[in-house]
Amino acid sequence: MKITLLTYGSQGDVAPFAALGQGLALASHQVTLAAPDKFKFLVDQEQIEYISFPGDPQQMVQDLVDRAGRSWWRMVRSMASFVLPLGLEVSQIARKACQDADLIVHSFLLTNTGFEIARERDIPDISAQTFPVFTSTSEFPAPAAPDLPLGGLYCRLTHTIVTQTFWQGSRIIYSLLRKKHQELPPLTDWPFNPRNHWQTPILYAFSPQVVPKPADWRKDVQITGYWFSDHDNPWKPDDRLIEFLEKGSAPIAVVFGSTSTRKLDGIHHKALEALRITNQRGIIVGQKPEGLDSPNVYWQEGYIPYDWLFKHSAAVIHHGGAGTTGKALKAGIPSIILPFTSDQPFWGRQVYKLGAGPKPIPPKRLEAGKLANAINAAFHDQEMRERIEEIGQGIQKEAGITQAVKIIEEIGSIYG
Repeated sequence: MKITLLTYGSQGDVAPFAALGQGLALASHQVTLAAPDKFKFLVDQEQIEYISFPGDPQQMVQDLVDRAGRSWWRMVRSMASFVLPLGLEVSQIARKACQDADLIVHSFLLTNTGFEIARERDIPDISAQTFPVFTSTSEFPAPAAPDLPLGGLYCRLTHTIVTQTFWQGSRIIYSLLRKKHQELPPLTDWPFNPRNHWQTPILYAFSPQVVPKPADWRKDVQITGYWFSDHDNPWKPDDRLIEFLEKGSAPIAVVFGSTSTRKLDGIHHKALEALRITNQRGIIVGQKPEGLDSPNVYWQEGYIPYDWLFKHSAAVIHHGGAGTTGKALKAGIPSIILPFTSDQPFWGRQVYKLGAGPKPIPPKRLEAGKLANAINAAFHDQEMRERIEEIGQGIQKEAGITQAVKIIEEIGSIYG
């Protein structure tokens, strides 16, 4: 099959699609991946055609963190300010990427785009998500919604609110875009409307050990396991990093992925103080502010693959992104999560409920003492360490890419 993958966002949004593309290519499919230009390095372009979208998603991520927080309406407004100047070009590039496709797989921000192109071309489309969205359940509230003990009706209501916020917000953004560019076709319908002739199936790229499939999800919603790349990474650690690791005990990794915020320096200050209080070593991924020197801390200012880093770490302090959370769980080390926005609070809650990390700490309430207490729990709670080791071993046995490829092939053969 000729399969086009459409995704937009941070590296955490693109990396799973790059890994899926690799799996599809190995299964002899012809794969095109359309994603932001800066993430070309994630794919082997001899096996996958890479088509670049414009824009710097880092700007969108920073706006979400600094302005939107946990409000879905503010998230939509932030996305609108980013999308409107780029919308026409992204739509045109997406159509070009899909012009010969037999099947389209699309991510969160390109849900409507992928669905509309598939309907225009009368081919199947699949929604691929890294967090549980667009599917209502009574078993847990929607990501970014408060986790209140109000029962199943409350949980279902939160999912409805999030879905409607996204759908209505998308319609408003698209109508504004069409006023400027009348050559764009109108939106037809919501991809997951049960009354549609074609109701878009959903694949969730996380582990069923982390989020078991709720009993009230429909049959064509499936959890595959994480989509992690298994091809060799040419990255090599420098001598200074190796020397630091060999000097003492396994450090705590401090990573915030693509999260960019003006408040990150303050968080790093508190992380350093918490490491001092607990007498732990750390590797902080990010640019070192002036005056933050410590012999027990190594600053990694360039790229470092989390798979490698987490293998050499005793625990990780992070933002709770889906990919970072999954890699920490796979490595079998506790996560101390400081959730900023979007689905991050959900993963923080889920890790805590699983017993795989301490209770998440919202960055606005972060204090060095609170973080030190969480570090101590991660190191000294034997039940937690045994639980995370068990989860890690289970995730390592999963084959999320293989499962996703199998489902995509089945959908393509039935509906193609």
